Amino acid sequence: MKRPELIPAILTILVVAFFWKISPDFRDVNYLLANTTIFAETGLLAIGLTLIIISGNIDLSVGSSLVLTSCLVAKFTNDGTPIFVSVLMALIIGTLLGTINGLLITVGKLPSFLVTLATMALYRGAAQAMMGPASAKVPQPLKGIDRSDFHGLPYPFIIFVICALIVGLILHRMILGRWLFGIGTNKEAAHYTGFPVNRATISAFAITGFLIGISALLMDSRLGVARHDLAKGIELDAITIVVAGGTAIAGGKGTMIGTVLSWLLIYFVKTGMGVNNLKAEYQLTIIGIILVLSVFSQQIADRFSTNRQRKTTKIEAR
Repeated sequence: MKRPELIPAILTILVVAFFWKISPDFRDVNYLLANTTIFAETGLLAIGLTLIIISGNIDLSVGSSLVLTSCLVAKFTNDGTPIFVSVLMALIIGTLLGTINGLLITVGKLPSFLVTLATMALYRGAAQAMMGPASAKVPQPLKGIDRSDFHGLPYPFIIFVICALIVGLILHRMILGRWLFGIGTNKEAAHYTGFPVNRATISAFAITGFLIGISALLMDSRLGVARHDLAKGIELDAITIVVAGGTAIAGGKGTMIGTVLSWLLIYFVKTGMGVNNLKAEYQLTIIGIILVLSVFSQQIADRFSTNRQRKTTKIEAR
């Protein structure tokens, strides 16, 4: 399918129309905008994972990296580190954790699944060893960014949109994006073609780490505390968004707009179920069904497109 983002776009329209009809609370645009702050961190992780998955890799450690960065920033800020230094520290720590994953995969020639499965436990374990059972309060002015807005648009939502635009340009308009698509399509062929496979892979993980740093700042600001047991399962939510947006889990195919539309889809579904007081276990089931429908629809569309191309080729050959 040439436009994989069409599936999440259609599903998003259907979901919005459904909840708009059955729930008066869902029609409050100001509420919908304000509520995006809760999902901004997941969206930022999904933006980074789009690069990684298109390259044929996976990162299961994004949630643990987020928590470790969040705890380090909160701890140092409480110890008297200036706010601007804490912000810079979050970006550096996040980028460093992502770069470590990339180096282990490329230099160590290890599968990304195994590497990030290990660092998922390592990073969260380090956060637990540092924090213990306690939580660190986030001091002002780092706290409360989610309650600020620009002409009604919450700052976390604005940050998410800006990051999606920038990373989207990297993916679709810059040489790094072409390298990542090539690596995801055929890593060996990309290597023999002269693509810098290791450099491109490390860059994808480093960019994701940078986005993790931004996410950690937003999470600290929103919750006001940092703990080692926060954001459990957020990596699965982010991967779900990427795959439901049309990015092939095997790599080589995907779009940033598909990821953004999929983020909107999951956001509207969760918000709609929340305002209708649907139980958490039902919410998980429905999200799982939507993921299956998205992937299944993509497969059907791909097969239909392939069959049509074959028929066209046979007709032209005659």
